[in-house]
Amino acid sequence: MAQAEVSAATFVDRRLHSEGESSKSERRQFGNSYSELSTPARELAEKIDEYKLHHHRRFITYEELYNMIESLGYHR
Repeated sequence: MAQAEVSAATFVDRRLHSEGESSKSERRQFGNSYSELSTPARELAEKIDEYKLHHHRRFITYEELYNMIESLGYHR
């Protein structure tokens, strides 16, 4: 039985930023397109994006979403 050769490639942790990169940049899967949203929906989307960037979060909870909606002045 032949043994498979294993290459000794070095592991590159892409989560770490190199010295030349900005530590505040975030890679996004989709571009932000708020052009077709109504003004209130665009305001909420921008608030969510701002919150996610500030708190380094990719996803938010329903509670966080509710708090953002409430902070924009909406109430039940």
